[in-house]
Amino acid sequence: MRLPILLSATAVVLAAASPHAKRAAIDDCLKEAKVPVTARNSTQWKTDAGPFNDRLAYDPVAVAIPTTVEHIQAAVSCAAELGVKLNPKSGGHSYASFGLGGEDGHLVVELDRMYNVTLDPETHIATVQPGARLGHIATVIYEEGKRAFSHGTCPGVGVGGHSLHGGFGFSSHTHGLAVDWITSADVVLANGSLVTASETENPDLFWALRGAGSNFGIVASFRFKTFAVPQNVTSYEINLPWSNSTNMVKGWGALQGWLLNGSMPEEMNMRILGNGFQTQLQGLYHGNSSALKTAIEPLLKLLGAKLSNVKDYDWMEGFEHYAYTNDIDVTDPDYNQSETFYSKSLVTSALPADVLKSVAEYWIKTAKKVTRSWYIIIDLYGGPNSAITRVAPEATSYAFRDPKKHLFLYQLYDRSFGAYPDDGFEFLDGWVDAFTGGLDAEQWGMYINYADPRLDRAEAQDVYYRQNLARLRQIKKQVDPAEVFYYPQAVEPAEA
Repeated sequence: MRLPILLSATAVVLAAASPHAKRAAIDDCLKEAKVPVTARNSTQWKTDAGPFNDRLAYDPVAVAIPTTVEHIQAAVSCAAELGVKLNPKSGGHSYASFGLGGEDGHLVVELDRMYNVTLDPETHIATVQPGARLGHIATVIYEEGKRAFSHGTCPGVGVGGHSLHGGFGFSSHTHGLAVDWITSADVVLANGSLVTASETENPDLFWALRGAGSNFGIVASFRFKTFAVPQNVTSYEINLPWSNSTNMVKGWGALQGWLLNGSMPEEMNMRILGNGFQTQLQGLYHGNSSALKTAIEPLLKLLGAKLSNVKDYDWMEGFEHYAYTNDIDVTDPDYNQSETFYSKSLVTSALPADVLKSVAEYWIKTAKKVTRSWYIIIDLYGGPNSAITRVAPEATSYAFRDPKKHLFLYQLYDRSFGAYPDDGFEFLDGWVDAFTGGLDAEQWGMYINYADPRLDRAEAQDVYYRQNLARLRQIKKQVDPAEVFYYPQAVEPAEA
């Protein structure tokens, strides 16, 4: 599967040079291969080389903007020959700027000019180019066949990193993760070759792609299964009286018991949203409001709570509701979003009483006193009726499939309007410690789509991939031993 790369004497010398010293050589290589690039210091450069997280701006050695698979192959070959690290950038929403390399001096392959989506009317397979954004994909496959696959809610997020590392959203309890809908992919490897990965072709690579894909190549084309969308979905809210730690411990304990015992219907998708002024359950039910009210009544009685803001939608209206924007069908290469923030993630089991108390007290006594624009999202992720945990744990490299050990998915997000304070990091670090301090390692992990760049490489690999790391390192050794595809938390090749 791997082809040899023959280095010229000049290339050998350049390989030892610093990345920015190779700028002219990379430029010449890309030009000779007729790979389109973004001109440095142009207006477009500011967009293509700009981060989503303004704390983490990096300076690429060059930005390639391929429009064909051959362009991707040529860019990878240039990087491999000249010893420059390379990163694909799909939507550019990496919390840690890993699409820019996570450090200066990488070749960025900006994929957003490759955004075509087609739906086969007979097989219902969607073929998706790697720079397509979620809103565009949702729009096309709905309009062409009233179909969908499970993915996240932000329309500007690119399909590449999102689906290859999991891809959670408001259909995941019902239909699983985006990664679960990938049937095959065409992948450019570190030697510039193009291979197909599926259950029957290059199955080890296919396994690795579905959970840790950015480490092994650039997907040049995805093929996704799709499902027929329901006639209606229903959004809803339930305000939670969690104004003190006692109420929070009681309510959270009841909620996790309800989830663990299989009372949450498959059609129900739900999260807790907490911030400085409210805590509520939010959800999207796959069915109409009448069916929702019947299904959720036992939970309302358990929590002593009431439904509010119940609204029936068609599929795309439901997507728009949680996208918090009318700009859904995003294809413009000038699209750009950024803000200044720090984020962390967790996946945990049900929380023991002492951990619940520790988390609740931190929430009330510490988080409520932070005046920045923070929030915590706690997705009701697992349990007996979750489509995520019905997938066999060994089926993909995505690590969190146990219906009891993996009950909640958390995103902790701390936004700053202006420079992020040097002492701000301890806020979310302390909150995560409140969770993990009373849990065994097998009871928690972290989700790389909410990457924390302050983790060192060894810790990051462990918490993102857990029991799958050893096999991932062996596959990395086979397909990319020189680490052409690299960022500071990338899977490290196994030792010889």
